[in-house]
Amino acid sequence: MQIIDSGPQYSSETKAQINMVYVTVLTLVATLGGLLFGYDTAVISGAEKSIQEYLIIPLGLSSLAHGATISSALIGSIIGGAISGYFSTKLGRKKSLMLAAFLFFISALGAAYPEFLFFKQGEHSMGVLLAFNFYRIIGGIGVGLASAVCPMYIGEIAPAEIRGRLVSLNQFAIIFGMLVVYFVNWGIASGQTVEWINEIGWRYMFLSLTIPSALFGILLFFVPETPRYLTFIKKDEEALQILTKINGQDRAKEIFAEIKGTVAEAKSEIFAFGKTVIVIGILLSVFQQFVGINVALYYAPRIFESMGVHKDASMLQTVVMGLVNVVFTVIAIFTVDKWGRKPLLIVGSIGMAIGMFAIAIFSYLHIIGIATLIFIILYTASFMMSWGPICWVLISEIFPNKIRGGAIAIAVAAQWAANYLISSTYPFMMEFSGAFTYGFYGVMSVLSLVFVWKWVPETKGKSLEQIEKFWKQ
Repeated sequence: MQIIDSGPQYSSETKAQINMVYVTVLTLVATLGGLLFGYDTAVISGAEKSIQEYLIIPLGLSSLAHGATISSALIGSIIGGAISGYFSTKLGRKKSLMLAAFLFFISALGAAYPEFLFFKQGEHSMGVLLAFNFYRIIGGIGVGLASAVCPMYIGEIAPAEIRGRLVSLNQFAIIFGMLVVYFVNWGIASGQTVEWINEIGWRYMFLSLTIPSALFGILLFFVPETPRYLTFIKKDEEALQILTKINGQDRAKEIFAEIKGTVAEAKSEIFAFGKTVIVIGILLSVFQQFVGINVALYYAPRIFESMGVHKDASMLQTVVMGLVNVVFTVIAIFTVDKWGRKPLLIVGSIGMAIGMFAIAIFSYLHIIGIATLIFIILYTASFMMSWGPICWVLISEIFPNKIRGGAIAIAVAAQWAANYLISSTYPFMMEFSGAFTYGFYGVMSVLSLVFVWKWVPETKGKSLEQIEKFWKQ
């Protein structure tokens, strides 16, 4: 196991100087981007079958077209992740999040009414399908930006000793956003006919995203830019003021000196610190998706329906799953800075492997029942206490200051590409074999364990600058 040992841990006296109220408020505003990330990616779970009935079946399109449409936002997420480095470097972290909020808002309006301007409501045409996909891709770009820049923003403002906890709050916000939209979708569909949901209800599901999008955009006007980015653009006085407000005057001067040193020394080339840190970041992102979590999130109602559960009950069980996700994400928040990143990832990989292999066996034996639900919950709970939040924590902190924007962009783009590959191929894979599909995710869980054990360094309690020294060595 690699342990970063390039500086002292911080004392309880240092912790007492931290302005917890201020740093928590900044974190909560930034995590609204995470909430929108979760909301936008999960809203499709309630509308998925309606989209199939409204846009796919009338055009005589295949399950591959259905999977591509449901996953179209992921194309935008790949784009958003890839360009996040450019925008976070040129515009800054704060303005990049403002751009993401605007894209979320436009996407919500367009996906709810794709016929706007060019088509008649109720028209079932390829043009309407393409318009829907276009607006979902716009929202996906917002998701890609938010998924990269939100943890980056939090990681750059957070004191080292509580950074894991604060960045993990972003994952909590993602899961909470998913839980909220599960309730919203359930509330919209509850008591309504299938015909109404397929014609009108799905529009309300997408339209509901406008409210948190607008709130996020407004609140961002009241938060500062990160001190590390301000130092990068040579606004030293402003950076020191923010560091002082967060850490206290004495500690702020020490942190500022460390930041200035890394900004002055480091080269901006993406491989300036070697290829290893970039490869580890990419593999963290890819494994987070290849274990199959977003299949469970995007297709949750359909999975439960395939187990013989009624439509309303399947939506309710999806809500139950969302509650489990929230609880186990909270566990990660309270343990990541105590137990460390590596132990949580390893325990999570073990739990995911057990869950997926059990589901694969049940699928092969055509066993449908409460046991299947239990192992789905075991799998998702294991992910939410480990790979869900900890992957984002590590991505936000392992990259050196000078290359952070570009390196996170590469890692996040790889993550969304892997997400798209896994999510869009799920319907086709299930038509081939459910046992093979879930068995594949189980194998990926085992490989993720080996990867963490062999190559991922422990970063608990270290400043971003101390972690950077590790890569220099």
